[in-house]
Amino acid sequence: MAVVSVAIESIAAGGDGVGRNNGLVVFVPRSAPGDVVTAQISGKGHFARGTLRSVVTPSPVRIEPPCPHYARDKCGGCQLQHMTYDAQLSAKQMIVRDSLQRIGKREVSAPSIERSQKDWRYRNKLTLAMRRRGGRWIAGLHPYDDPVHVFPLADCPITDRRVVAAWHEVMKADAYFPDAKELRGSVRITSGGPTFVMIGGESWAARDQFSAAVPSISAVWWEPAENKPRRVLYDRRLDRTPSASFAQVNTEMAEVLRAYVLHKARSFNPKSVIDAYSGAGDLAVALSMDGLTVTAIELDPEAVEWSASKLTDSSRAVQGRVEDELPSALPADLVILNPPRAGVDSRVAATLEGEAARLRGIIYVSCNPATLARDLSRLPSYRIESLQSFDMFPQTAHVETVCELHPTGAPA
Repeated sequence: MAVVSVAIESIAAGGDGVGRNNGLVVFVPRSAPGDVVTAQISGKGHFARGTLRSVVTPSPVRIEPPCPHYARDKCGGCQLQHMTYDAQLSAKQMIVRDSLQRIGKREVSAPSIERSQKDWRYRNKLTLAMRRRGGRWIAGLHPYDDPVHVFPLADCPITDRRVVAAWHEVMKADAYFPDAKELRGSVRITSGGPTFVMIGGESWAARDQFSAAVPSISAVWWEPAENKPRRVLYDRRLDRTPSASFAQVNTEMAEVLRAYVLHKARSFNPKSVIDAYSGAGDLAVALSMDGLTVTAIELDPEAVEWSASKLTDSSRAVQGRVEDELPSALPADLVILNPPRAGVDSRVAATLEGEAARLRGIIYVSCNPATLARDLSRLPSYRIESLQSFDMFPQTAHVETVCELHPTGAPA
């Protein structure tokens, strides 16, 4: 190992600062563009990972991170708290551009980016790791450089205070947790109130006592170990919108994103649409209300049942994996993709590539520029018509991007 001086030039996809030392590319967590830092490095070849030792010359965009866990516990939940919000947005624009150019081999400019209406207290969901400590349990997050250790979380300033309060209530009931060495839990604020999912454990003898000890929690699910089916302990919500299916953690920005995607979808003047990875079907239902024939494809059965009950008669919800169900759902005028961070299966890209002569376009909603870029490289018969990013996750290196694709044979 060696200690080197590095001038930080940019932010990489994972949030590390990137600089060079005598031709060696060095990645340094918690550094900012414009910093000159010293870092202890390890690695071979042309790349090295550095541990920040000191900031010799601070960048003009460097600020004191407000969350005490960020520096004291090296919390891995956020990566960019040490940078001004404007600098975070600029970094994310460059992450998207660089990913599409380097991985996707697409010549694009940095996309414009929509600011989050809140850069703090925006998260409506918080998932924590739980570990035994003495006779009690702690709940917290991992340091960015230690995926095994868990530190106890007192507060999370990017998370809605109602979520944090619900977590404190859960932890006061730790005497009634399942029998396990370690657990995970997730609190989400829904329109029907806070909900909680307990993940792990072989048995839960005291589940009734736990339920009684968390009166503010509107619904509790348990996902036992070894992939056993999820169980509903209780659900007192009047509005039972599926909370198991994917939903954006930034409610206000989710509405902005949804409106944008709807506008883009309508601009194709389609008669038929496939909404792949459709979640609870909000987008599919809105398009079906326009009189379009919509096929919503989703793996989660609860979400499929919910969206099926809302879709118009000419539309349908299909339960299954997109790679399995997409071929039989085609042909369609427009396909909307909103996959998880892993992106789409290679079979999805192959199917869409084969449909380029018949499709009017694809709208790809991505939460991972790297997998978006990879998937674009698998779709050479489509050109990028527009690219727009949305800051769904302030203080982190994550960014949401909507990519509008037209077949290369279509008029520009």
